[in-house]
Amino acid sequence: MAILPIIETPDVRLKQISTPVATVTDAHRQLIADMFETMYDAPGIGLAAIQVGVPERILVIDLQPEADGTPEDAKPEDIVRVKQPRVFINPEIVWASDELSVYQEGCLSVPEMFADVLRPARIRVKWLDEQGAAHEEELDGLLATCLQHEMDHLNGVLFIDHLSRLKRDMLLKKLEKLRRTKRAA
Repeated sequence: MAILPIIETPDVRLKQISTPVATVTDAHRQLIADMFETMYDAPGIGLAAIQVGVPERILVIDLQPEADGTPEDAKPEDIVRVKQPRVFINPEIVWASDELSVYQEGCLSVPEMFADVLRPARIRVKWLDEQGAAHEEELDGLLATCLQHEMDHLNGVLFIDHLSRLKRDMLLKKLEKLRRTKRAA
């Protein structure tokens, strides 16, 4: 496994529409393993293949919920997380609820920036897993939000594209200022 470089905005590759996977191969499974390693290292909870420069409709998610028995007053570094990796190949939303939810989203391709994004609260999704088996499931909560966010990447859309032009421009200026500060340090 390898940690892959994550593409950051304004790289034009992030605007590329990813192509469907015709047949899941060992090369795809290796990419998926590398994507998980990259996502965990970042750290993040979702990663689309295009974010590591591969324009194919593959994404990985792991919400890593807290383990049962973690004390409520535990410090962040002491919280035990349970890995629950999920792979979505050629995901397709076949239904979305009229009910919406707001979640403060961030993105590994727009580092250290966060904004509220409005999305359907529940979705029904079809996809293939890393063995090529078909699945269909209704999802809600953070998993539904995360999946919609990652699926946007497959269509060349970033979470900041859901914001007003004013909010997006402010966020991008803040990101550039952060980058200049880091380069100067």
